[in-house]
Amino acid sequence: MRDGDRGRHAERGLQRVRVRVGAGHEYEIAVGRDVLDTVGETARRALSPHARRVVVISNARVFKLYGARTVASLDGAGFRVAHWLMGDGERYKTLRTAERALAFFAAGGLERTDAVVALGGGVVGDLAGFAASLYLRGIAYIHLPTTLLAQIDSSVGGKTAVNLRAGKNLVGAFHQPRAVVADIETLQTLAPRELTAGWCEAIKQGAVGDRALFEQTRRFLVRWNAGRKLPRARARIERGEDTFSVEDALPVETAQLVAAHCEFKAGIVAGDEREDVSRTDARSRRILNFGHTVGHALEAVTHYRRFRHGEAVGYGMLAAAEISRRLGLLDESELESLRETIRLAGRLPRALDLDVGSIIRTLAGDKKAVGGHVRWVLLERLGSARILSAQEIAPRTLRASIHAALRF
Repeated sequence: MRDGDRGRHAERGLQRVRVRVGAGHEYEIAVGRDVLDTVGETARRALSPHARRVVVISNARVFKLYGARTVASLDGAGFRVAHWLMGDGERYKTLRTAERALAFFAAGGLERTDAVVALGGGVVGDLAGFAASLYLRGIAYIHLPTTLLAQIDSSVGGKTAVNLRAGKNLVGAFHQPRAVVADIETLQTLAPRELTAGWCEAIKQGAVGDRALFEQTRRFLVRWNAGRKLPRARARIERGEDTFSVEDALPVETAQLVAAHCEFKAGIVAGDEREDVSRTDARSRRILNFGHTVGHALEAVTHYRRFRHGEAVGYGMLAAAEISRRLGLLDESELESLRETIRLAGRLPRALDLDVGSIIRTLAGDKKAVGGHVRWVLLERLGSARILSAQEIAPRTLRASIHAALRF
């Protein structure tokens, strides 16, 4: 690497993570400041030399912020670029939306060697990746995640999907990206709730698989919350500008944390890309569903309008940890440590008014069920997960645990 390159990389806090999956397929995740400006050269390296056209899928809000930079970088690399905007929110992640995206691909003349670029959060990434997996039996796509949750979780691992009325992510495909470019500058424009959602997913990953990662995340959140109390941050909050700032959390540290979470998930995915249903060990991809059983049910019973995904997962983690404690798996001190760390992530929307019976009935439709029974990801301690069948959890324990979690 040349000295000038080293300087630019250091300034950006650039981190690189290699993801290896399947039969020799691998790709790179680049994390740092201003890396959106490198998307064109990244695409040229990652795509076929015959690639000519690129369709950028985004939503109006994100595209207004970052579309021009993205298109300029791709255009500068010699691509013919078009963009297509979907609605903003989980309720737009549907087969109907995917069909419209596919029609746009066809009208634009996309060929097998061309590509889709997802510019946005998890909803955009899921929809764009799913459409790319279907078009011409599968074309390449690149993910540019602009939310914290997408940067540390949904952009890694190749899961793409849309929702049905019957439940979330019921129609999907495994379709690995060719590259991921995570620009931490995009976190500056996130609302506090989006950050809370992302931090909850970060807490989840440490809680189920890596105590050191859990502690690294907790320490960062302590410093991040302290930074929000500094005079400059307080002034922004008083002006109603309560958003993340890399001035309050050093960009290098932020990039390092995001990269650490990507590396953790990449390691899990490398060993269990398709989430083998027969596996119940502590390195199964299933452990990443910690908090998602109740989380998905909360999203469904509120029609995807009350909770951000990560916020629902926050409650879901608390419910699963309560079950773990009541079964004698998890010590009370570990449960309290989890609670305290989730508090550091931010305030969760109210949930105590929700009917526990309705939530339990919705659990029966969980897409992770095997043999008609939900598989629960529980905790033996922070950093160590255990998978149990719903048959091993008494209905009274389940109801009491969910109720306790909703009181958080």
